[in-house]
Amino acid sequence: MSRFTDRSIIVTGAARGIGEAYARALAAEGAKVVVADLNSELGEAVAKDITANGGTAVFAQVDVADPESAKAVADFTVAEFGGIDHLVNNAAIYGDMKLDLLVTVPWDYYKKFMAVNLDGALNMTRAVWRPMKKRGSGSIVNQSSTAAWTYSGFYGLAKAGINSLTQQLARELGNDGIRINAIAPGPTDTEATRSIVPGQFVEQLVSQMALKRLGTVDDMVGACLYLLSDDAAWVTGQILNVDGGQVFRA
Repeated sequence: MSRFTDRSIIVTGAARGIGEAYARALAAEGAKVVVADLNSELGEAVAKDITANGGTAVFAQVDVADPESAKAVADFTVAEFGGIDHLVNNAAIYGDMKLDLLVTVPWDYYKKFMAVNLDGALNMTRAVWRPMKKRGSGSIVNQSSTAAWTYSGFYGLAKAGINSLTQQLARELGNDGIRINAIAPGPTDTEATRSIVPGQFVEQLVSQMALKRLGTVDDMVGACLYLLSDDAAWVTGQILNVDGGQVFRA
């Protein structure tokens, strides 16, 4: 399959985990991928490996919490690939997240966390919508989480915000031919999850799911590629749970 041949895409947080899997899968389907991440060492390694395996990828350092940095990576993509067709807003503070309550988390940390995990998606979208509009169309996928519907403190609050942001932007960008949807993964076996979630809690989560296993990064890839592609040409403003039946929504 080559649904993304000659199309350019930015994937934030693509140096590892789910974002890396998205970047590799998109390149395998012909996309010209910007591996965008704050971690230059890991990000450059991913881009080089994609290229070595016959794909097209370049690395760009980005701090999604900084509007100027977001604009810089958008400008870089236009200069490198001639325009922007797609965006995946995957970057987040997660694996090294501070565990605290909403009522006690240090305010400076909370603001930094929300600047990345919520505002970062808006910063990147604001940076790419004009180049997408110039192309005549585009599609964006935001990374949400089932944490939006379960107790997860400020992480859940950020993901609930991502869901609402997705729906609001879908209305704003529809007239420009730009679609925006979100994926809400359930508990997923990544290095970040293993570092932040105690093993006994993972076992409890799995026992309550319809499909009794953790998700994998590959479970997320099909949903992302579908929502970005023309197969979803009349789909926008939707939150797609990929969660093994953790959360049922009416």
